[in-house]
Amino acid sequence: MVKPSFHAVEKTNIETQAEDLVPLIEEDTPSSNKGSEMRGCRTIVTDVLRALIHTIWGWSGPGTLIAVLCYYHLGGGVLLFLIVFITCLGLLYNGQDLLLYYPDQPDSSRVFVPSPSVVGIHSSQYENIFIQTADNIKINALLMKQAPSVIALVPTILFFHGNAGNIGHRLINAAIFHSLCHCNVLLVEYRGYGKSDGDPYEEGMYKDAQAALDYLQNRGDINSNFIFVFGRSLGGAVAIDLASKPRNRGKIRGLILENTFTSIPDMGRHLFRLDLIKWIPLFIVKNKFFSMSKISRVRMPTLFISGAADELVPPDMMKILFERCGGAKKMAVFENGSHNDTWQRAGYCETVKDFLNRYSGVSKQPSTSGQPVEPPSPLATTPH
Repeated sequence: MVKPSFHAVEKTNIETQAEDLVPLIEEDTPSSNKGSEMRGCRTIVTDVLRALIHTIWGWSGPGTLIAVLCYYHLGGGVLLFLIVFITCLGLLYNGQDLLLYYPDQPDSSRVFVPSPSVVGIHSSQYENIFIQTADNIKINALLMKQAPSVIALVPTILFFHGNAGNIGHRLINAAIFHSLCHCNVLLVEYRGYGKSDGDPYEEGMYKDAQAALDYLQNRGDINSNFIFVFGRSLGGAVAIDLASKPRNRGKIRGLILENTFTSIPDMGRHLFRLDLIKWIPLFIVKNKFFSMSKISRVRMPTLFISGAADELVPPDMMKILFERCGGAKKMAVFENGSHNDTWQRAGYCETVKDFLNRYSGVSKQPSTSGQPVEPPSPLATTPH
């Protein structure tokens, strides 16, 4: 089994240990089935297949039911072919989650979520909250907030992270937004990640995003006119979906996208580079995240942040999204920015701050009262 390495390069900051879209190729060795030596080869194969179908019942769903019905009504090679074919389809369809979602990377990510205090945020300046989604899933979130006297005067960033780790692994990045861009930051944990309930899947993540936006809209101390949505990598796809919905156009002041992709099928073709990939029909692709078809429906101002040295998501995908975006837009390219460390490049914070100031109607962010927060070092070690 080949697993993604988050420590192959000497990067010790929180962010780079938990990003993004690294494919996992898992080779399972089938277990042997102990049967009687008197059984024929066909009987043994049939028993093994029946046991396999039983174990993936929850995976294959309707496909498995069809296979079982075929078992009783058909025979010979047709039966064997149908069972194997439908089983493979079920495994292929549901196994895609293993290639995309990494809530357990790094280890203990599902049980240990660092608090903002580890990056210098005082306990009075953040809240650990749980939000109920429309389908009754509780998701975790961390709200970094400015002092009470200015909390309603500054923008709020709704932060959607990549496909690995948890919100605690993005604390340095969020703390920089909080302290240097002088804004509130709500870090949202997807279902199945960190301390959130449920299991991750595309439509579920969209519901998580909507619940988080509605939560901010209903907070009395947050200015609902100053909400900006930020998404990196997979989080960019979640952010685009949220911003593309007509019901949210008046709720989101601006959109910030960093190193995100056009769609998962496009990423599959880029990462695997196999001729077979392009022949896979879309109905077999479980997680699609069709950002390219949604970005034209985005009407609010959008900042595209692209690392020209992104080794995972081709920068050309960001260019395509930029060209198709339906709102006022700006592209900021960081020549030395890779997929995981573009946010550490010189000028990054200033780019975000200028965008926030321009579209929040605030020419200069009000200074916060109380103890100032020193910007955390981008090379801080991960708390474990």
